[in-house]
Amino acid sequence: MARYGMLINTRKCVGCDACRIACQMKNHLEPTESFITYHELETGEFPNVYAEVVPTQCMHCEDAPCAAVCPTHATYVTDSGVVLVDEEKCIGCKYCMAACPYQARIVKESTGVVEKCRFCWDNGAPGNPPACVGTCISGARVFGDLDDPKSEISQAIAKYHALPLADNLTATKIFYVR
Repeated sequence: MARYGMLINTRKCVGCDACRIACQMKNHLEPTESFITYHELETGEFPNVYAEVVPTQCMHCEDAPCAAVCPTHATYVTDSGVVLVDEEKCIGCKYCMAACPYQARIVKESTGVVEKCRFCWDNGAPGNPPACVGTCISGARVFGDLDDPKSEISQAIAKYHALPLADNLTATKIFYVR
């Protein structure tokens, strides 16, 4: 069984919004709704200042706090490690929003359901690739099977020494090159 994850290379990300727009289109989100948030960070001191764009989204936590607090089990983790939401079971209580250490959930205006990135999951499988990966003009995103050492993502993680964002709460399946 594949264990899916994503690598985001902030050295390549230009903050063009293509991934966010592709995600919005794929998931029928309103212009004010987004599963992807951009953070602009500056590091260094003058005259050696470096600006980086860090896109964040659902990190598909290994031990997802959002799933643990969901009273109806609408949020759940698949066998392949993808955190999903069953829209039929969601009552909109927002416990998952409060539990998410990455603030990666939104209430979808059209349905009232609490939603999030799901790697473009459809018919029992993730997008191949997810919309954000397929549209990235700079090649900053890589998606694939984390357990396959020959996969593009596993090789990229090893090559760039990519790591999840610093977090003491849970291990994640989104890796960053910074």
